[in-house]
Amino acid sequence: MLFSSAIFLFLYLPTFLFIYYLLPTRFKNAFLFAASLVFYAWGEGIVVLILLLSAGINFIAGRLIEQGKRTAGLWLSLVGSLSLLFYYKYSNFAVESVRGFAEALSLPGADNIELAAIALPIGISFYTFQGISYTLDIYWGRIRANKSFINYGTYVAMFPHQIAGPIVRYADIAPELEERHVTIEKFGVGAERFIIGMAKKILLANTFASLADQIFNAQLSDISTATAWLGIVAYTFQIYFDFSGYSDMAIGLGKMVGFDFKENFNYPYIARSIQDFWRRWHISLSSWFRDYVYIPLGGNRGGEFKTYRNLLIVFFVTGLWHGASLNFIVWGLYHGVFLLIERAGLGKRLERAPAAVGHVYTLLVVLVGWVFFRAVDLSSALAYLSKMAGLSASPADVAYPLSFFINTEVLVSLGLAVVLATPVYHRFQRFWQSLPAVAVREVVYSMGLFGLFIAAVMYLAADTYNPFIYFRF
Repeated sequence: MLFSSAIFLFLYLPTFLFIYYLLPTRFKNAFLFAASLVFYAWGEGIVVLILLLSAGINFIAGRLIEQGKRTAGLWLSLVGSLSLLFYYKYSNFAVESVRGFAEALSLPGADNIELAAIALPIGISFYTFQGISYTLDIYWGRIRANKSFINYGTYVAMFPHQIAGPIVRYADIAPELEERHVTIEKFGVGAERFIIGMAKKILLANTFASLADQIFNAQLSDISTATAWLGIVAYTFQIYFDFSGYSDMAIGLGKMVGFDFKENFNYPYIARSIQDFWRRWHISLSSWFRDYVYIPLGGNRGGEFKTYRNLLIVFFVTGLWHGASLNFIVWGLYHGVFLLIERAGLGKRLERAPAAVGHVYTLLVVLVGWVFFRAVDLSSALAYLSKMAGLSASPADVAYPLSFFINTEVLVSLGLAVVLATPVYHRFQRFWQSLPAVAVREVVYSMGLFGLFIAAVMYLAADTYNPFIYFRF
């Protein structure tokens, strides 16, 4: 079930909120847990048992660690959680890699190496990392284990962040699991955030998704170099408004039920370096890798060689986390290499250079990287990059020149995307709030939000194309 679907907006969410606010406080967690399982099972069915198994493993592991069986609890969490993740997400990739290696060496029986396709449970990467962070924080003495499986299960399964993040750490919401309050003002802020995120997802991300798919699915010989650039620009905006919009909706829904999730994006496309980009992009994931992989490996302690090694390990795993594909591994290492280059001296040069230089450099690096993320395989990514560089010849009268895709909707969407990918909207909010006539101002703003919601719903009703990139992670 998508947040940006009619069944969620007009059936699930109103029903959930109506019952949730009628219930006494002591029953709210149990209902939120049960409703979240229904939300997950709606599209995944019996696979909801994998989520419950993962939650059960880490709940027991946390209790074992706190009872003094520290090593046993930690190993249960790591082996149990990562085994589920590897089996469902990487076993097909591992078998395909072994078969490809065997075929390359002409080893006997290579054709017989196969495994039945295993479906990927939605959100498994997110709830696996949440479970591991929970047990590691108990192991390191940062938090106490929760004695109630209902409360812990609510944390893991909570539908606002369940299937696509942000990665919420138990320590950040532990007090709210025990006691939380929702005021009309907080609910209103949550509703506002949800509507803005929904508009970003439906009105912008979906528009760019259609454009990017058309271009990436075309034969490279049928598109021009300019069209190839338009395709990756469209995907660059698609993935940002898709994921940041979904994170906005998750944060908004969290506030509606009394939880304050941390921000997951901070205008990454205004970054002046790749290091700055990763401080702003998918913040919950990059901070997770920093705290639970990079620092335990030694961080920047132990000299330059170990620091570079640790960074490459982190970005190798970052790429692999996104998917069982060479493309994602290359994408992760690609970003890691640029971080090493910046650390070796480029970063200081960028700090001294005009801001525009850093912005252009970062955007070019990120745009090229997204080609690996979007292309179906490595050879397709390299061929697309060749087309972008003008190295792939095309006839003068290509089937899909740039003009084929340029229309009023695309131009308006591109203009809005450029503006909304910067902090301009927040500056407008501050200006708007500084105006006199508070009552009139609030009415006008509320009507504007309502109009935005209606526009998104109308767009959703008129078009069934509603993909979401991060579902596969």
